[in-house]
Amino acid sequence: MDLQVFCKGQNKETYQKGDKIIPTAMGLVPSDLTSLGTHNSGFYEHRRSSVVLNLPGLEVFPGDLLVSDGAAHYLCHPLLLLNSESKKPRWPFSRRGVQGKDRHKHISDLETCLSSVKIADFRAYEFHGLKGKTWNEVVDTHQKLPTDQLDSRKQQEAVWELFTSECTYFLDHLLVLKMIFMNTLKYLHTYEYLLDVDLWRLFANLEELSQTSFGFVSSLFAIVKDYFDASETSPSMDFIPVLMKYFRGSLCQSHQTYCLNYSAAVFYLESLKQRDDFGIYLKWCEQNEQCRRLHLSELLVAPLHRLTRYPLLLKNIWKRSTDATEKIMIYSIKEKVEKSIRDLEGKVKWLDNFQKLRHLQEIVVWPPLWDRDKRFFIPECLKHIFKEHMAENILSPTNRHLLYEGKLTLAESTRFLDVYLFLFDDFLLVTKTKRNKKKAGGSDTGVMCPSLTPELQTVIKEGGSCTVLDQPIPLDRLVVKSIDPLHVSVFGLRNAFLVQHENRYRQCIAAFLLQAQTENIKKTWMAQITAAITCFTKSQETKKIPLFPSAAESSEI
Repeated sequence: MDLQVFCKGQNKETYQKGDKIIPTAMGLVPSDLTSLGTHNSGFYEHRRSSVVLNLPGLEVFPGDLLVSDGAAHYLCHPLLLLNSESKKPRWPFSRRGVQGKDRHKHISDLETCLSSVKIADFRAYEFHGLKGKTWNEVVDTHQKLPTDQLDSRKQQEAVWELFTSECTYFLDHLLVLKMIFMNTLKYLHTYEYLLDVDLWRLFANLEELSQTSFGFVSSLFAIVKDYFDASETSPSMDFIPVLMKYFRGSLCQSHQTYCLNYSAAVFYLESLKQRDDFGIYLKWCEQNEQCRRLHLSELLVAPLHRLTRYPLLLKNIWKRSTDATEKIMIYSIKEKVEKSIRDLEGKVKWLDNFQKLRHLQEIVVWPPLWDRDKRFFIPECLKHIFKEHMAENILSPTNRHLLYEGKLTLAESTRFLDVYLFLFDDFLLVTKTKRNKKKAGGSDTGVMCPSLTPELQTVIKEGGSCTVLDQPIPLDRLVVKSIDPLHVSVFGLRNAFLVQHENRYRQCIAAFLLQAQTENIKKTWMAQITAAITCFTKSQETKKIPLFPSAAESSEI
């Protein structure tokens, strides 16, 4: 059955079953570089049992893409599009800077271009001078008589702490990132420097985050001004509507979007630092006095710290409030923010697993039956029969989760083989790593998943792969046993354990004698496998038994 995707303003394209249908050009860089919000414009709706993604210029119909509800709108992120098109650099001629005799001229021209950049003075903001002042200092400056009620004054101090900390966050972090780093990079793009440096991958939705924070701090500042402009001696601060507007609105959501991109941004930044031209840009930006000697990596983490601090600031306001209605509303807002943080943790785990399994689909090689086991003879004319099922779909990110992985040594009859094991929530996969040093340095480290282990990152850099040694071992058919050192000392093995693959008749059909580097690594592997087996067994037992079970016995081995 063919899958059809209709793009507005484009011709109809037909994709065969198994093809990746997410277009690579979807939202990589908006035409208007001043607005990066288009990455978040996608939304999803339920239609029958599928999730339908409606994005600008794209409609995907039921059956095209099945994902979980909470993750549908993250699939359009450029970091997740790992098909053949996304591996091609957008500006291959400037990928690693100019080489050869023109290199020095290119660097000199870049420095000249940077010298023409003008950075706006942040002190123009009206609330700039208030971020370092206490509440009592501001009251004395405006000759406002302090309120006689101690509880009311404590609440005002708590609200002031929220305001001044938001001022510092906006002026010293978000605005520095935007005005000095992001806008300078945009300026260089207009003169065709660093064209291959992706703004979204480095700064994500920083534009949206800055606008939201500016609106929030401006609203709090307006409340403070109204308080001092009021004729009454001690009027109350009407701050509850502002808290409800922003904390129940876009403040938490914009931080979530940024935080989901953070680990990939840091990894991307580390890969860019290896380039001379990017290093010159980075040094020029970080030397600006408004950076206050902070490096880009230290500034990028600020929104993560800010999001986790919001519940503490709200709790402080709640504790210092006396009105019962106010306390209930502030507490509900605090709970909303804490729930947003918990949701973010789940999304980060989901996205990390999604990215990792996407990369594994690229490097894990599934040899055909006749190559994997020489006992089976398949004539050439019949080999097409065994190609109907795509083995790569076994690592579909929506189906399973990677629990543990690592490098071990497999003892064979005549040799020791370096193997790499992947423990999923329903099976164990044993692979051998194959390196291709001739292609070393040909892979773009910037597109790799930050959570990949150093071993796998090295394999990808060298153009290597992980070849599956045997069929996946289902956890309900897996037995792990520790090996006594006395039994294997004759072979020179240390820290060894045995993994057995049994069929449904409890007959052993495969065995792997594995050796770890240390005794602790061995114990960790055995504990991880045992825990995975226990969890898988419990999940199978809790599944609802069908009312009319099939009479046909499963033929699965």
